[in-house]
Amino acid sequence: MRQLFSTFADVRRLATPFFKGEERWPARTLLAIVVALELSLVGLNVVYNSWNARFYDSLQNKDWEVFKRELLFFSVLAAFFIIAAVYKLYMQQWLRIRWRRWMNEKYLDRWLHDSAHYRMRLTGDVADNPDQRIAEDLEQFTQRTIELGLGLLSAVVTLVSFIVILWSLSSSMAMPFFGGDIVIPGYLVWAALIYSVVGTWLAHVIGRALVFLNFNQQRLEADYRYHLVRMRENGEQIALLNGEDAENRQLGGRFGRLVGNFFNLMGAQKRLTWFTAGFAQIAIIFPFIVVSPAYFSGAVTLGVLTQTALAFGQVQSSLSYIVNVYAVLAEWRSVVQRLTGFEKSIADAERIKDHTEIAVAGNGSDALKLSGLEVRLPTGVPVVAAGNLVVENAGHILITGKSGSGKSTLFRAIAGIWPFGKGRIEIGRGKKLLVLPQKPYLPFGRLDEALAYPEAPEKHKPEELIGVLRAVGLDKLIERLHEESSWPHVLSVGEQQRLSFARALLASPDILLLDEATSAVDETAESSLYKLLYERLPGVTVVSIGHRTTLKSLHGRSIRLEQSGQGLVEARAAPAT
Repeated sequence: MRQLFSTFADVRRLATPFFKGEERWPARTLLAIVVALELSLVGLNVVYNSWNARFYDSLQNKDWEVFKRELLFFSVLAAFFIIAAVYKLYMQQWLRIRWRRWMNEKYLDRWLHDSAHYRMRLTGDVADNPDQRIAEDLEQFTQRTIELGLGLLSAVVTLVSFIVILWSLSSSMAMPFFGGDIVIPGYLVWAALIYSVVGTWLAHVIGRALVFLNFNQQRLEADYRYHLVRMRENGEQIALLNGEDAENRQLGGRFGRLVGNFFNLMGAQKRLTWFTAGFAQIAIIFPFIVVSPAYFSGAVTLGVLTQTALAFGQVQSSLSYIVNVYAVLAEWRSVVQRLTGFEKSIADAERIKDHTEIAVAGNGSDALKLSGLEVRLPTGVPVVAAGNLVVENAGHILITGKSGSGKSTLFRAIAGIWPFGKGRIEIGRGKKLLVLPQKPYLPFGRLDEALAYPEAPEKHKPEELIGVLRAVGLDKLIERLHEESSWPHVLSVGEQQRLSFARALLASPDILLLDEATSAVDETAESSLYKLLYERLPGVTVVSIGHRTTLKSLHGRSIRLEQSGQGLVEARAAPAT
């Protein structure tokens, strides 16, 4: 029960914002319509129960006129039932897609805001495969919450409605017992209650393992899909290394774990289905067994017998609601746990940002200033100490050092996405900073979208796009500007780096951080690209990371990161040669 109440509390926390936020009036209106239609269906079932007694009594009495009248009444009743069922489903789906759209926007905003998605990865968050949680878990949450919520409402209202009918029918029935008649007030109600409570308890005992197994299955499915996508995106590197067999082994291992968990899930579902199927079949005949003594003694008619059996079935079904939906309930609970874990992981990432000791601020000058900057790992171990470093406006600095000395991490801190450490980073107010990584990011889609990213290509004139492509030596791509393709796979790494420089020319940043951004082009092309930057963006401040000695001549001064003890690397100025 503690777990159940905990789940309901999580569901309330996840669901309430939609019905209290900016979408509250459409959401509440749709919910009210769906609830009204659900209640209408319950009311029609109550009317149908009364009709059932009259109809079967007309058959027993062979009353043709009553039979015809009841057939006509049933036709009207069925028409209302069909209309209510159709529009309940339609409105329910409308509510569901609006809810999912709202949650999708909110989750994407929080996940992408202020690089929270990046910090979640740094901390080794428990929210594995966030793509699945946004794409699939939100859809399942909205669908299951509406379905289970309406089902529970229907069960409660049906129980209240039919328990009155069943109690009144029970009071008029005397049970033959050892030659006499015994009247037990509401004995049919007590029989349904005992039958359902025992069934619910047994369903929980048999099926409780499904919650963990469903949670694990979703995680393993997403993990397997992620590694398939990763293999596709890195197909060239895998082919060059003849790594297909290794990938096959790894993917086979992941799929094997998926299959193993699925077999466990199959076993748990089989055990639960044995019980629920048997429980449902017994429930069909159980009310007739309970009422049959009164019928065969002549205390009730055939119509009352069928009416009682139907009312008993409705009460028993309402009381056994959890039994009937236990497998769905277990799956839903695992979805709620995954979304709760995802929200917690986002909150942790936001908390890390809020409590960082690295202050990024603006200053009145055009310089880039680092004051007492010490960059650390997420574990708190210090990596790089930049001390007091000043890069004047339009200055060009080269940072060198051994691989793994923390150069790229220092850039992440300057860019404001690395929260671990302490110190102060000052950038001129209103100055625009851009980072060009070694492996550029090219989104799927049109080439002009990849070139202008993250801005829209419409912000630039066509001649500007053509001009920067020609300037960086990518003339052959000019005719493909509006072509859609998987550009990370179409272009070589060198061409991607050239495109990244073209992107920088379009963006016109004030401060440009180049993290081995020319490692895949030859030295002549490297020199041309740097000179192009200085020519087209004369006021740009450039800070580069690189290992080539030829880069020194392209920068005014250089700084080397060197080991200083206790694993800490310090930045030490050195004259450029």
